Amino acid sequence: MRITRFDPFRELQNMQKTFEYMNRLMQSAEAAPEAPAVDFVPAVNTREADDAYYIEVDLPGVKKEDINIDVKDNVLTISGERKIEEERKEEDFYRVESFYGKFERSFSLPEDVDADKIEAEAKDGVLTVKIPKAQSVDKAPKKIEIK
Repeated sequence: MRITRFDPFRELQNMQKTFEYMNRLMQSAEAAPEAPAVDFVPAVNTREADDAYYIEVDLPGVKKEDINIDVKDNVLTISGERKIEEERKEEDFYRVESFYGKFERSFSLPEDVDADKIEAEAKDGVLTVKIPKAQSVDKAPKKIEIK
């Protein structure tokens, strides 16, 4: 184990670098207002069954009217907003641990899906998107008669 000597000035320099980095980050966010505003990223589970793919998104407290699901160029995008209902202040105590704001998640769809039959259901704070697989085409050998 290597012993290093504590240098308070090095610690101050590291803090200064961190503050400068955060300042540049904030300035770049203000300079690019066209970038999508994303305040939190909901947890997602994906799974595959024999007949479909499933995407389950944890969205507690989000109304289904505040959720958008779009498919474009074989990419499924789920976006929306979790709105804060009220802030509670009790004497000198103030605490919010939940994330609020806009969110967006995108998923590349496999080639074997039927995008016209995608379904979504929101229940108990979980959005479930069912992406049916396209009916398999019979790939058995076929004799073609020549006319």
